[in-house]
Amino acid sequence: MGLWVLLPSWVSATLLLALTALPAALAANSSGRWWGIVNIASSTNLLTDSKSLQLVLEPSLQLLSRKQRRLIRQNPGILHSVSGGLQSAVRECKWQFRNRRWNCPTAPGPHLFGKIVNRGCRETAFIFAITSAGVTHSVARSCSEGSIESCTCDYRRRGPGGPDWHWGGCSDNIDFGRLFGREFVDSGEKGRDLRFLMNLHNNEAGRTTVFSEMRQECKCHGMSGSCTVRTCWMRLPTLRTVGDVLRDRFDGASRVLYGNRGNNRASRAELLRLEPEDPAHKPPSPHDLVYFEKSPNFCTYSGRLGTAGTAGRACNSSSPALDGCELLCCGRGHRTRTQRVTERCNCTFHWCCHVSCRNCTHTRVLHECL
Repeated sequence: MGLWVLLPSWVSATLLLALTALPAALAANSSGRWWGIVNIASSTNLLTDSKSLQLVLEPSLQLLSRKQRRLIRQNPGILHSVSGGLQSAVRECKWQFRNRRWNCPTAPGPHLFGKIVNRGCRETAFIFAITSAGVTHSVARSCSEGSIESCTCDYRRRGPGGPDWHWGGCSDNIDFGRLFGREFVDSGEKGRDLRFLMNLHNNEAGRTTVFSEMRQECKCHGMSGSCTVRTCWMRLPTLRTVGDVLRDRFDGASRVLYGNRGNNRASRAELLRLEPEDPAHKPPSPHDLVYFEKSPNFCTYSGRLGTAGTAGRACNSSSPALDGCELLCCGRGHRTRTQRVTERCNCTFHWCCHVSCRNCTHTRVLHECL
């Protein structure tokens, strides 16, 4: 049942983790049917990727919106890129919050991130931003790698660039990644309420972060290794860099309200906007994460809120930071136990060609929240 996973609502409310588990499922299952994805062609739901692999979405499950399915058909090869982007986003979320009370937990079943995505808190804001960023990042990179038939490298930067360098090479196609991400991801959001505006804003914040963190990369040319002239192109940041930035913005997220000008002459676009809860604060920028609801404390288990609590979590007894036992355990205290661990050590390479190692046993001290 692990393929049935509900992602944030931008994936049309019931998009399965068949997207994120697609490569493994295709390789492992030969029965002719995957959880919601089957290999029986139909004139209405056939999706063909760049490797001529026929993927069919089960119509009765309504996995994707009509627009999302059209976008996949128009861009052969992009389904695997979306899959990889979602997988990377989930891993990055877990890494960024590994030492916090909320550690981006996921579980098999119909709700990947749990009930937290139904709230309007900071954690939801980060989930939407990092998953949107993951799709944009993966699609932009896949374009430059030639994995998507409808896009290539960004060749707009060509010719002179500076006194000792020029534009060339293969720039990552961030514009295509952002455009596809906006069309595909945001199409799952419906309504005109505060949650709708929050989700759209955080989706765009994730994409904007990928774009703003792009950097120029160059290669030197010249005789005998000299750097007489350089050829430069634009390269995507690592998703870890994007995650670091979004985590910082998570800590400084803006609490917002639904804006209302009270002016009948105001346009629809002007009426649909977010305003800071505190009038003394500046309106949130496109880079900021926004939320409208206070987060749970995540200290104890709550079936209603969908929080697992921190009991049994490993903590650092000597740290005063968020991973320290005092904060992570919410003042409940912790227990200490020892564990004997055997690891390979003193490895030596022998020509040619094998490595020999010794087995070293040592005692590890573990601290766990009560």
